[in-house]
Amino acid sequence: MTVLRSQPGNTYKNLMEINFQFSSYSRLSVICYLLSVKRNFQFSISNFRLFQERLLILFLLFTVFCLFSANNLFSLSKDETGSSAKIKLGIDVLIESDFEILKDKKILLLTNNTGRTSNGELSVNAFLNTSRCKIIGLLTPEHGFFTTVPAGEHVSNDKIFGLPTYSLYGSSRKPSQSVLKECTAVVIDIQDIGIRSYTYISTIFKTMQACLQNNLPVFVLDRPNPLGGEIVDGNIVEKGRESFVGIAPISYIHGCTIGELAEMFNNEGWLSGKNSAAKTKCNLTVIKMENWHRSMEFEETGLNWYPTSPHIPTVNSIRGAALLGAFGELGIISIGIGTTLPFQYIGSPEFNTESVIKEINKIIFAGIQFNPIEYQPFYGMYSGKQCNGLFLTFFKDKNFRPYTSGIIIFSILANIYPNLFSKDKLKDNSVEMFNKVTGTEEILKALINKKSNDELRKLTNKGYEEYKKIRQKYLLY
Repeated sequence: MTVLRSQPGNTYKNLMEINFQFSSYSRLSVICYLLSVKRNFQFSISNFRLFQERLLILFLLFTVFCLFSANNLFSLSKDETGSSAKIKLGIDVLIESDFEILKDKKILLLTNNTGRTSNGELSVNAFLNTSRCKIIGLLTPEHGFFTTVPAGEHVSNDKIFGLPTYSLYGSSRKPSQSVLKECTAVVIDIQDIGIRSYTYISTIFKTMQACLQNNLPVFVLDRPNPLGGEIVDGNIVEKGRESFVGIAPISYIHGCTIGELAEMFNNEGWLSGKNSAAKTKCNLTVIKMENWHRSMEFEETGLNWYPTSPHIPTVNSIRGAALLGAFGELGIISIGIGTTLPFQYIGSPEFNTESVIKEINKIIFAGIQFNPIEYQPFYGMYSGKQCNGLFLTFFKDKNFRPYTSGIIIFSILANIYPNLFSKDKLKDNSVEMFNKVTGTEEILKALINKKSNDELRKLTNKGYEEYKKIRQKYLLY
């Protein structure tokens, strides 16, 4: 059944509960009835009452027709949108409660330009405008508050909105005791992208560690995973290989919200560190979203996307980063950095598009479409040079496995271009960074030695099943 829904300014707002499924046959019947009336009716006083009855029936049928048409034009059914209710983010739920849980607390807020209400208001403004608690400062991750600092670059302390702003991607990666001493709670509201190597979740981890060490409560305001909550892909970080781009033994595509990850970090005892025998936890509260479902891609949430960093301007750039991002560490081929669509191009001036497409088409890559293209980066690798290559677009598919797909794609490229992973192209620091991002040395070794796709798939999913079991315990939605 199609349900009429009120729209702003809609003249049918009082008819929300009326349900109609008006078929093409019924519409045709109205037209035929009109014709029959015109042809057969002979006006006289004796049939005036019949005229009135027919006119009323025609009016009612015409009204139904108009309502159905208006419904088609101005409303979407629940089945078409996937959800009939607006998503409330953690910050929205907090505001609706009038900040009750934070009453009288002095707050340090870990956030940036992505920390916003569902209506687009910066979360920091919401904290500044309440008298229930007092915000005394900001903590910011890689890329700075305005998400404009390039990847890997030092972010300095600042003063933003009149608040002291402490960088957690400068001289220190976690808040110091001197920074925390005046606050009575830390609140986290930041948009992650669902990829393990993206450092926002590492900053959350380190902040929780600092709060554990300083006996401070942590409140996480939850947000959607833009890749959805069902896609999980990739090997876990090997023990002893933890780093700031691989902070915990989770899959590369982790399939969690930041609230779920925070619960996992806390309850699995990972915050206590590898040298600690005691499994200790911080005082953690996750303020959940409302009306978000795991099957939702970001485009289905009705929320606006705000760039999380210079090279993640769109949700498709996240999908591309999940596919190609790790290989950006090696610098052996263009992955669209320096174009207006980072992580959606792959190519080079010598790229044989026809040969690559032919090999790619032998394998099913769920959720990915490969489009032959020519492009020219404005900066970075091959700056100002015409490149042949592929433009990547994406469609919803429950079998989308971007991390594994990316490694198989580079295996295909290595077979077409035997020198792609040659030692003279691979710098030591690039290899080290690639191994940190993937959490293992084995994947790069397998690519260099041209191992089969089956062998690569085993490596890219090492520890996957164990992680899925751990993850299941902490799913909040």
